[in-house]
Amino acid sequence: MRICLELLCAELNFLFFFSRKVDWRMLPLLGVLNSLSLIDRSNLGLARAAGMDHDLHLSKGARYSIISCIFFIPQLPSNLFLRKIGAVHYISALVISWGAVQLAMGFVPSWGYLALCRTLLGAFEAGFFPAMVFIITTWYTRHEVQTRLAAFYIVGICVGGFSAIFAYILTLLGGRLGISGWAWIFIIEGVITIVFGIAAWFYLPSFPDQNTFLTPRETAVILERVEQDRGDSVPDILRIGKIFGHLVDWKVWAIGLMYMCATMPAYAISMFVTIILRGMGWSVSASLLLSAPPYIFAALSIMAFAWISDKYRLRAASIAIQTVITIVGLCLTGFASNQNWRYVGIFLSNAGSGGCIPGILAYSANNVVSHSKRAVTTAITVSFGGMGGIMASLIFRQQDSPRYLPGIYATLGCQVLLLLLLGLTTLSYWTKNHALRSGAAKEPLEGQAGFFYTL
Repeated sequence: MRICLELLCAELNFLFFFSRKVDWRMLPLLGVLNSLSLIDRSNLGLARAAGMDHDLHLSKGARYSIISCIFFIPQLPSNLFLRKIGAVHYISALVISWGAVQLAMGFVPSWGYLALCRTLLGAFEAGFFPAMVFIITTWYTRHEVQTRLAAFYIVGICVGGFSAIFAYILTLLGGRLGISGWAWIFIIEGVITIVFGIAAWFYLPSFPDQNTFLTPRETAVILERVEQDRGDSVPDILRIGKIFGHLVDWKVWAIGLMYMCATMPAYAISMFVTIILRGMGWSVSASLLLSAPPYIFAALSIMAFAWISDKYRLRAASIAIQTVITIVGLCLTGFASNQNWRYVGIFLSNAGSGGCIPGILAYSANNVVSHSKRAVTTAITVSFGGMGGIMASLIFRQQDSPRYLPGIYATLGCQVLLLLLLGLTTLSYWTKNHALRSGAAKEPLEGQAGFFYTL
């Protein structure tokens, strides 16, 4: 008996040690790369507030909306070929490429060249986030994944929150070498992105069965845990017919729409928060500095909800609560007469929408089996997130500043749609689980014996 207990304790210690080993190897670097992605796509608003608007005449017509919108090009289905391309080389090349484009944005002479750079930036960033989510979800069991996705995401939230302060510091370089303060934001942040892209080439992990930093025993345990949890530790053979079979599942598209609804307020805040704060009467420097606290609050909220969701296996309930928080925050920012309450609304809407993003990704990842369907659903879901960015950049129009009420109304409507789609998909999952438990189902869910949907 004593020997068995000692062996059990040794095995638990082993599991704890190498799971932390995977976490520390994967999450910090991916989190930093994600934060650089978020900063590089959203620092347009910071540069605009710091003088780019005047130098490039972005206030004329819909120039700023066009430049904001053009970033969100359709997502290429690179996830389907990620294993063959080579995940590490592909992702590192993307990071280095968009870092070079970001650097070039510091030297654009007109808004047309800025639009071209934003197009290239969007093209290179398009494959990054779905690839990251795809890789992370292959390493962990279903009820470990949201905490990891949240940890990966909140690094970006925290760093992104302080990016406004960092941008303000960079604007103080204005005049050095004859370069404007807003241009230094793009130049320095582009150089930083390139450096981390090079580091990723040497340090970034790949898929579990292709990793080189774990021992064979540790790799075997990882694969066995995933196999026992959902039966897809080994990638399935990719066929065209199989891909079309995944695409006709209506829940894949419903979750994509949910993700679009969640990203709309998140993108709107990242692109327009400094402008909204300016509309409240704050100076440029104060607006940049006050942009940071809502992101710190959001990071704490996101991790708390992720931990609860993983521990109690309450994906849908967690998403619903955070969506309601987003609605309350949007109402305060859009309709409150007191400026302090409007600022509180930014805290709530940023935390709620930011928390829904990893929540929906985990909800989606938990309810699919096979690498091929995971690749398809991740690509579609994140593509819809890009549509959320397009909508945010178009409905928050220059002429509606500083309250952006048409944008607020549209975003509120999308949050209601999110709740309706969440209820519909959860009811479908519950019905199928119940049919399987009662013996009414004729075949296993997702073709995997013993599999139940996560609610």
